[in-house]
Formats: sequence, structure tokens, C-alpha cells
Amino acid sequence: MPGPTTEPRNGRRRVAVVGVALSDCGRVDGPTPYALHAQAARRALADSGLDRSVIDGFASAGLGTLAPVEVAEYLGLRPTWVDSTSVGGSTWEVMAAHAADAIAAGRANAVLLVYGSTARADIKARRRTSNLSFGARGPLQFEVPYGHTLVSKYAMAARRHMHEYGTTLEQLASVAVQARANAAANPDAMFRDPITVDEVLSGEMIADPFTKLHCCIRSDGGCAVLLAAEDHVPDTAKAPVWILGSGTSVSHTTMSEWEDFTVSPAAVSGRIAFERAGVTPADVDIAQIYDAFTYMTLVTLEDLGFCAKGEGGAFVEKGRLLRDGELPVNTDGGGLSACHPGMRGLFLLVEAVRQLRGEAGPGRQVTKRGGRLPEVAVASGTGGWFCSSGTVILGR
Repeated sequence: MPGPTTEPRNGRRRVAVVGVALSDCGRVDGPTPYALHAQAARRALADSGLDRSVIDGFASAGLGTLAPVEVAEYLGLRPTWVDSTSVGGSTWEVMAAHAADAIAAGRANAVLLVYGSTARADIKARRRTSNLSFGARGPLQFEVPYGHTLVSKYAMAARRHMHEYGTTLEQLASVAVQARANAAANPDAMFRDPITVDEVLSGEMIADPFTKLHCCIRSDGGCAVLLAAEDHVPDTAKAPVWILGSGTSVSHTTMSEWEDFTVSPAAVSGRIAFERAGVTPADVDIAQIYDAFTYMTLVTLEDLGFCAKGEGGAFVEKGRLLRDGELPVNTDGGGLSACHPGMRGLFLLVEAVRQLRGEAGPGRQVTKRGGRLPEVAVASGTGGWFCSSGTVILGR
């Protein structure tokens, strides 16, 4: 039987996510980051039911001097299509968009996206120190000397939203509370014990208005996603989850060039993704949103169109983000409770696919009215301090 064609039929081929997996996550003291990459990749390939020989594309960032060459070599792959785009947390949604376009155009047949990090273990073992900024070269030299850290940039943006729209600390705290509630049923989540709004507000101050529980956790872990052309779908082990549309956007490096602290680049990437997918926010059943800080969830929900600008506070405080809420968000617990080993964007795609397949497990699986599985999901990653955004719409 002939293998998949390398040329698109009728101009474009449909692209599906055919395999997803996590490596060991949370507190992982033994393996190297390379080992986590390999573990996640093997598991995603097994999840797909395909042979590794189908992989002719590879995307990775954040590891090795010649990423992704070193990681591909470690995995024993010799890809003919590669991507090493690195735009922070949105890297993986941007890479997924690139890979989907390449597959649709016939430039690749199956692309593996893989990530792994031992950020927590390295700090505990004193192999590295924590970083307050991304560096002090280029435009950043005008901010870093004054202590303008990454967390302070998000904190300033949150304060601006509070000033402009009356968003409250309690509303921001409710994002963390709901993320922890979603994590409670996730056996892979690093923190599962319930928290309250008062506990979030009374915690150690990190950068006003963010206390510790407003900020993402630091964990180890990795994951992998395998995208393939529709030609491969009949041979896969599970039903495909289709890439319906995607959008990317970048905006600024320095805060002085950010026109409005209350608007993220998701306002652009989301609009493009929804237009290309032919759906609207009203069609979305679940949302996986990058949440290094509580404010990110709130403002991204606004910018993707789930509520009007300035209404994010009222939207999140009603329990809408819970697994059984109006719009389940970060159903694994997100970066605030489940895991955050660094550039977390790929985890958003894994969780979205698992929910659409109905594989999230007892007490965690989202269902629609009548017990039906969700049909449309959005994964939206953010990089830097709202400097970049990638949004991917997926559907069964």
C-alpha cells in the first residue's frame, strides 16, 4: 500500500493531532531534560499507534546549543523539516501553526513537537539559579537595571486593568482558586489541595498585587505532540483531533512600546485563529490558556472574545472556569497548580486533545449537556510579558 503523498490534494491537506503524552512531571530529580524529551516522545508515538519512521518533521526549543538538532539526534530522528522558533510560552502554539501549515502544504507528513525541562530539580541541586529577567542586551538594557523583572511587568499590567476597569484582587484570586479545584482531580498535578480566596490574598507578596499563589509553580516535566497529515489518520490508534485554525502575533519587547497594558497579543492571534477555523468563541467548549499569573487568564479570556474588554473580572468570579463551569479553563490545573517547567504552551495542546478525546479520566473529564464530549477547544499560549501569542483551535 503506498505511503502518504508528499503533495497536497486539492491544494491543502487536513492536519490532525494523532498522538499526545506527558513525561514524568512534578518533582523529577533523576532524569536529564534530554531523557524527559525522549520519554514524552516515545509515549506520544505509542499513543498515536504509528511507527517512528513516519516522522519527517521535528520542532523543539529551549535545549541544546543547536536546538532542535541536538534533541533530534538524541531521539534518533533525521527530519527533513525542522522548527526551532523560540518565543517563550507561546512557542508551541506558534510551532504547531508552522507544522500544520507545512503538513497541509505537503512539506512534511508527520511533525513531532517535544519539550522537557528540569527547571525545579536544577535549582534544588544548585545546578542553576533562578532568573529575574531574560537578559540585559538590546532594548531590555533600558529596563533591567531598574529592577523591572518579568513578574513585575505582569504585575504592572494587572494593576492597570484594575485601575481601568475596577477589577478586584478577589477576582484575580478566584482564578487561582478555580485552577486548584481543577487540579484536585488530576493525579499528575503537582498541587491538589484546595485553596481559598483569602489564602491567595494573604500569601507572601511577590510583586504587587501578586502574592505567591497568583504566580505559577516551578516544576519539572515534559510533553510531546505528534501532528500528521490526514493520509495517516486511518492507521492511527485513536480518533484524530483536527487542527481547525491557528493564529500568531507579536507586539513589543519593552513595556514602553506596549500601547495598552490591558490588551494582549491574543486579541490578534485569537481573531485570526477563529476566522481561519470558521468558528466563534461561542462554539468553544473548553479553553487551555497560558497562566503564569492569574492576570494572564483573565485578560486572555477577554482578548479571545469570551467576554468584553474590562469584564474579565466579573466573568471569572462566578465559577465559570471550573470543570463543570460555563467555560472550563485549564482543566488540568494549569501552570498555577498542575505543572510549569518553563515554556508550558505544549501542555495546553496535550490537555485540549485529551479532553476532546474523552481521556481525561474520572472526575476530570469535561462533558456537555447529555454527557456528550466537548467538540471544540482553544489553546492559547503567551510568551514573554504578553510579547507574543499563539492560538490554536482544535476540534473532533
